[in-house]
Amino acid sequence: MANGRINKSKGSTKQETVVRTDRPIVVNAENHIAGRLSSHVAKLLIKGNRVSLVNCEKIMMSGTRSNLIQEYREFLEINSIINVKHGPVHYRRPDTIIRKMIRGMLPYEGKPSGIAAHKRLRTYIGSPKELKSLEKIQFEKALIRKTASNYTTMAELCRVIGWTE
Repeated sequence: MANGRINKSKGSTKQETVVRTDRPIVVNAENHIAGRLSSHVAKLLIKGNRVSLVNCEKIMMSGTRSNLIQEYREFLEINSIINVKHGPVHYRRPDTIIRKMIRGMLPYEGKPSGIAAHKRLRTYIGSPKELKSLEKIQFEKALIRKTASNYTTMAELCRVIGWTE
C-alpha cells in the first residue's frame, strides 16, 4: 500500500469467463416457468453468450388458466386512440411472447449493450434441425415444482388469444 492506494499485481485471482461464439447455448424450455426462465436467459445474454430457446410452446405459466386468459385479453385491448398501428404490438405466438418477456429483463431502452444482447437471442417453436445435435441445458431453479396440471402451457394461452399454428 503506497500513498493510501492498493497496488494490484498482474497475477490476480480474478477469473475471466471465455465466451464461445461459435455455438449458442441451447436451452430446452420444456416445463420451465416463464418468468424464471426469462431471468436466467437474460443473465446469459448480458454476459455475452448467444442463446437459443427451443420448445417455447411448452413453457409453463403459473396461475389459474382463467386469470391468465383474462389478463392477456385485457392487455390486448390496449391500443392507441389515434391509430391502432401506433399502439403496442400484441404478440400471439409463444416464441415472440417469450422473446418480448426476455427483452423486458434486459437494459433495452437506449442502451447498446441491451440491444446487442437481445440480438443474440433466438426463440423457436419446437426444435429446429440445426440445433437437434447440440447439447440442451435446463435451469433447475426454473423448472416447475408441482404437477403440470397446476400450470398453463404457453401454447394453450396463445391458442385462446388468437394463435393459429
